[in-house]
Amino acid sequence: MANRKFFVGGNWKMNGDKKGIDGIVEFLSAGPIDSSAEVVCGAPQCYLDYARQKLPANFGVAAQNCYKVSKGAFTGEISPAMIKDLGCEWVILGHSERRSIFGESDEIVADKCVHALEEGLSVIACIGEKLEERESGQTETVVFRQTKAIADKVKDWDKVVLAYEPVWAIGTGKTASPEQAQEVHVKLREWLKTNVSAAVAEKTRIIYGGSVTAGNCKDLVKGGDIDGFLVGGASLKPEFIQIINTKM
Repeated sequence: MANRKFFVGGNWKMNGDKKGIDGIVEFLSAGPIDSSAEVVCGAPQCYLDYARQKLPANFGVAAQNCYKVSKGAFTGEISPAMIKDLGCEWVILGHSERRSIFGESDEIVADKCVHALEEGLSVIACIGEKLEERESGQTETVVFRQTKAIADKVKDWDKVVLAYEPVWAIGTGKTASPEQAQEVHVKLREWLKTNVSAAVAEKTRIIYGGSVTAGNCKDLVKGGDIDGFLVGGASLKPEFIQIINTKM
């Protein structure tokens, strides 16, 4: 796994309240937590400040979305500058739910990534194919297209984590097999090497998301090209500790 630091993101999605966050903070604080892993929690927008105040300093906090400009007449949106003002360091962009439910295009996702990076945030950029796309052999076409949109605009990859999340495995209980996940990660790294640079391909962390649990996390990383996870429902539960500690 080269020298890439193991990364685990917890995407809380539209779940929780202050009491629920207190519970998450309690089990994360109790640990034990692998000190060699980088951990970031994606809180709902209205709880970003609360999560940042409550979580230990060694946990990053991510917004789950942001817009592509710093301010303006964009009702309901949040800017990278606002996220930073709350003391948060990360943003999740391009999640399949943003793409499929809210109609975000490859281009808007790329624009958001560029602006967030320019404002100093680190970005978890999500890509992934739908079930019908996998079944028709279009996985590479889709994930390469989504990655190219980002690569065409992002020039500095130092603060980018690429999250491969097959849409058919998100919240369904279905998980890509370790072999399926490893294969896509290898091909994504090859794509980065060919189309961006060998250095970017070597250092960029590519993480997997899609029904990751304490029961499957260790098998998923055996191939060597999965640099961590973006975790949904399991990040709300104490088993998140076991996923963070996958490499221990």
